[in-house]
Amino acid sequence: MARARAAFSAYLDRRVLMVLALGFSSGLPLLLTLSTLSAWLTTVGVTRATVGYFALVQISYSFKFVWSPIIDRLDLPVLTRLLGRRRSWALTIQALLIAALLAMGATDPATQLHVTGLLAALVAFLSASQDIVIDAYRVEILDDDQQGPGAAAVQTGYRMAMLVAGAGALYIASSFGWFAAYATMAALLGVGMLVFLFGPEPVVKVSATTMERERRATQYLADRPQLKGALAKVVAWLYGAVICPFADFMSRPAWLAILLFVMGYKLGESMAGTMAMRLYQELGFSLDQIATVSKLFGFGATIAGTLIGGALVARLGIMRALLLFGLAQSAGNLFYVVQAMAGANVAALAVCVAVENLTAGMAGAALIAYISGQCNVAYTATQYALLSSLTAAGRSLFASSTGKLVDWLGWVDFFLMTTVITLPALALLMWMMGRDKDSSPEGQGETPPSEGMPNPRSS
Repeated sequence: MARARAAFSAYLDRRVLMVLALGFSSGLPLLLTLSTLSAWLTTVGVTRATVGYFALVQISYSFKFVWSPIIDRLDLPVLTRLLGRRRSWALTIQALLIAALLAMGATDPATQLHVTGLLAALVAFLSASQDIVIDAYRVEILDDDQQGPGAAAVQTGYRMAMLVAGAGALYIASSFGWFAAYATMAALLGVGMLVFLFGPEPVVKVSATTMERERRATQYLADRPQLKGALAKVVAWLYGAVICPFADFMSRPAWLAILLFVMGYKLGESMAGTMAMRLYQELGFSLDQIATVSKLFGFGATIAGTLIGGALVARLGIMRALLLFGLAQSAGNLFYVVQAMAGANVAALAVCVAVENLTAGMAGAALIAYISGQCNVAYTATQYALLSSLTAAGRSLFASSTGKLVDWLGWVDFFLMTTVITLPALALLMWMMGRDKDSSPEGQGETPPSEGMPNPRSS
């Protein structure tokens, strides 16, 4: 019991509470370009296939590593000097995100579908950019032993925001219209802005290995007199901001396996989640019923799953937790099958939502802790963006075909497919666990709780 209390007491740390608020700011825009947008499009008569294609507006989440080096290493004039690099980028992006949400909410998708789509894509781009800064800030202000609770805190805040942007937005839209819903969500982004306005700028300690890697670039330029002035500065910046983060990551054992695993781990859950709102509406549930049961009833299960997952990561070890929670997450999708067969049954909806949110929360907390542990603090924004971009690939690239898959397979077979599609990633995880065990020194016994790939945070 004492160990359990110690594990949960970490959530009361001031920095972990800051991360909770940042998770809320990070999660708000997601559903506004996903299921909440899907509900909006459905109410104005947009076809099922088109709703599925709208998942492509979130493509930015899958490619945010492309512009993450700019956010990681480029200073903003005046603002960086006053606030620091992380805080200046965060506040600038959040101000633009508020403006984009207001503009999107002012459109009418019944007559301006393309405009709504373009603004949704802009919101997703700015939201992905906000995530780059928030993820880097979180990893950098937390100690190594706080990454598990920090992952759970950011997920808890994220899920709280999804409740607000889901159930809250639906309630507001049903009473006051869609612009009021999107304007309210824009105003709530102020929570994250307050953290960055009054929170500290993280101090990053760069290791000797990383400094030596970048010193070689300086020496390279010094040995070539023809590279002087602005050209030399550009070459040096590109090397430090773009080449070094990826070279550092690719120097690790089984780096390709890490990428493939991260891409596939949440694929089934992402595909199922993309069409969940459509399923509920086609079964005959009203927006108020969905908001009350699907969102509010699932909220407690989500928070419980996230907090339990974050606490158990420290007890089980990241790799074991990933495997256990990944299996539970895949099994959770079976309850969508139950829902599709049960029809407009409120009790079945409550069970379906509770199980899905509980297992998704546990798996999400473990995955964030794993990704955080893979980041070298010298390149936090870029490396975290690379790995988290892959987790979003299922939500954007693969999920865009879900509408057609449902038309082809039907609801039951579609959700059965989402149940098994994550199994290759779990098999790859088991291979990585076996590889690490085989490569450990003989006689050491079991892998310790921090098992898995070597922790590169200080490399």
